[in-house]
Amino acid sequence: MNLSMSKERSKTSQIPKTSFRDLQMQIEEFRSKRDELNKKTKDYINELQDIDTQIENSLKTARDNYKKKRDYWNSKVKKLKEKKNEYKDLFDKSIEEKRKLQKTNDNTISTKKIMSINQIERKISNLERRIETDNLNIAEENAIVDKIKELAEAKQNFLAQKENSEIFKLERKIQIIKINLNKIYEQLNKWSNKSQNYHIKMLELYEQANELKEKKKKKEEELIENKKLADKYHEQFLKVMNQRKKISKGKRPYRQTKRPKQTYKTINKRDEEIEKIKQDKLATALEKQKAGKKLNLFEARLILEKNK
Repeated sequence: MNLSMSKERSKTSQIPKTSFRDLQMQIEEFRSKRDELNKKTKDYINELQDIDTQIENSLKTARDNYKKKRDYWNSKVKKLKEKKNEYKDLFDKSIEEKRKLQKTNDNTISTKKIMSINQIERKISNLERRIETDNLNIAEENAIVDKIKELAEAKQNFLAQKENSEIFKLERKIQIIKINLNKIYEQLNKWSNKSQNYHIKMLELYEQANELKEKKKKKEEELIENKKLADKYHEQFLKVMNQRKKISKGKRPYRQTKRPKQTYKTINKRDEEIEKIKQDKLATALEKQKAGKKLNLFEARLILEKNK
């Protein structure tokens, strides 16, 4: 409870016996304070309804928008990871198969002493350089040209053998797998970022809803204190009104007024009717609150009294 409410309560502790005019001034003061606080009560109720709307909107957007989109991208990421694992297994198996073939072919090449393409190209390059730089006769130059032709044919034969070999086929397969894996990793990164962004936005809205709930809780506490104080002023207003009535009766000549006699049964029936009306009003107020509609002061009081 804030300081101003505490001060207001202290003012309503006791009403001293005083003159008719003073009582009239007190009546006006208490009525004014009560009405002011009742207006504040209505403002609090409107604020609480606005906060409820904000909370509902935040949660709805978080659930129906960001959570759904996050789950959608999470699902795509999950499927793509499965695909990535398939390609990764295939890549590992192909590498292992290539390693085994290379080991076998290395032994064969070593036995037959077959030159690699790089060796053939170096020999051709050296022979071409000799033609350009050395002072050769026609016979020597023709012999070198024939040797270059022979080496070029050997290179083509070696390339043809390589392209038809299992190792070459595996190398092409591994290169294709690598390209696909790189694409998958790129897509995974892109989709994961999208999912993360929607997840962050969803959490921000949930956090916003929690902050609004805390704000609502404080407003409800303020509303209860405000209503208690308004009720206190109303009680004091009624007390002073009764005091003024007594003084007014003392000043007027006594006149006996006849009032219709009411039996206990009649009073009890009337109380039941009043209670029924009150319960009907409470049910209507609860429906309005549930639908997010604004309540009037009487409806708000009925709900607060029920919660007590």
